[in-house]
Amino acid sequence: MAIEDRIEALGKRREESKLGGGAKRIEAQHERGKLTARERISYFLDEGSFEEMDAFVTHRATEFGLADRKFPGDAVVTGYGTVNGRTVYLFAQDFTVFGGSLSEVVAQKICKVMDLAVKNGAPFIGLNDSGGARIQEGVLSLAGYGDIFLRNTLSSGVIPQISVIMGPCAGGAVYSPALTDFVFMVKGTGQMYITGPDVIKAVTGEEVTHEQLGGAMVHASNSGVCHFVAENDQDCLDKVRLLLSYVPQNNMQETPLVEPSDYPERMDEELLYIVPDDPTKAYDMKEIIGRLMDNGEFLEVHEYYAPNIITGFARLDGRSVGIVAQQPLMSAGVIDIDASNKAARFVRFLDAFNIPIITFTDVPGYMPGVDQEYGGIISNGAKMIYAYSEATVPKVTVITRKAYGGAYIAMSSKHLRADINYAWPTAEIAVMGPEGAVNIIHRETITKSDKPDETRSQLVAEYVEKFANPYVAASLGYIDDVIDPRETRPRLIKALEMLQNKRDTNPPKKHGNIPL
Repeated sequence: MAIEDRIEALGKRREESKLGGGAKRIEAQHERGKLTARERISYFLDEGSFEEMDAFVTHRATEFGLADRKFPGDAVVTGYGTVNGRTVYLFAQDFTVFGGSLSEVVAQKICKVMDLAVKNGAPFIGLNDSGGARIQEGVLSLAGYGDIFLRNTLSSGVIPQISVIMGPCAGGAVYSPALTDFVFMVKGTGQMYITGPDVIKAVTGEEVTHEQLGGAMVHASNSGVCHFVAENDQDCLDKVRLLLSYVPQNNMQETPLVEPSDYPERMDEELLYIVPDDPTKAYDMKEIIGRLMDNGEFLEVHEYYAPNIITGFARLDGRSVGIVAQQPLMSAGVIDIDASNKAARFVRFLDAFNIPIITFTDVPGYMPGVDQEYGGIISNGAKMIYAYSEATVPKVTVITRKAYGGAYIAMSSKHLRADINYAWPTAEIAVMGPEGAVNIIHRETITKSDKPDETRSQLVAEYVEKFANPYVAASLGYIDDVIDPRETRPRLIKALEMLQNKRDTNPPKKHGNIPL
């Protein structure tokens, strides 16, 4: 056969591989409101940058009538390309081929690009849309999942790993996304669960829909498995591209630096009035974050989960930073089990990938209550302390108002190796709030008083003057400076410039034992 004929045959094979499970199945995918695997890759990557791998691989199963049912590439498309000019590796499960099920060769294709991502230090993205393990292949399929889980684990903290749930993801398949850094889900089409509605009905008698059981908002607000929710495939992939703009390629690189378009010395008069004079009144911490960060841009992570604490990405003078902050609008910003888990995991990601941590503190304490104690607030609450203590990246903290008790320590205090700690004049740093402290310290005095309410008010005023301010902590060096709120942005930028060559280490060890 002449070379021209061979090239023509190659082209035909390539075109065949792009059809997946065929026109009818592609049409069915579109009718569900979903893009195909190749359409997703084309939309996500920079135009013309995709390099496919293993396009001609087919499954090896011969049982259950599979011998004559083979599709080039099988049920996944794998390869690499660029996002905003930066290399990424990825796979996209093809639901038009055997429902995107994982066969032995599908797993091998995925593992191959995972290994390349680690060797070359680039993010790895998985676009999930699969019915799960290919039952006809039995333990070979299960082994494939195990191979993927191992690579997820060994790659953790080395390269960013992102899972995108754009269709079903059930059974053992859910553990790969759970092992990655961030999970995106599409409303209405993306679902995750260990056992589906039919199994639950058979075992427990409960009737529940796929969306009620494992939909995007369920995992974004209840379980915390999902970090980002999207309206459709395109919106989801846009958000993944945005996230990638904030993170480095790997754990050996510094954070991305973009040309700043916001004045570093910008002052904001409104910052004087956001925190109310009445310490019992709430305010929106996101407004403070927006006014301080470059161009008011903030990419919130875990927006719907544990909303009493805020996590997300922003930029200061073009440099990526991670934000952890209380939200006084929600439960007064108290730290509960979910908030501690949310913040700890995010802090550990930031530390793993050399992203400076900016902390805004307004915390009345850890959440009291029987449910919290029984749920393990002690061990779970310690996770945030562990994460901040372990982190060696630049850490800058701003106390805007309350910082009481153990929660003051946990929120990146000087005692957990924070580098720079600022406080606004409105800050209150104490073991507990004035009312509670006076009721304990002066209980007998108040009880014996002829005018207990008047006596209590007087003692509270004295306590506020002596302790509920930032100057006691500043006099001890626990606060580096009490600053004018209007100066916060330039002070943060100067602190990060000073810390850009920071070198800090932890004691030599295999790994620590975080209280999981």
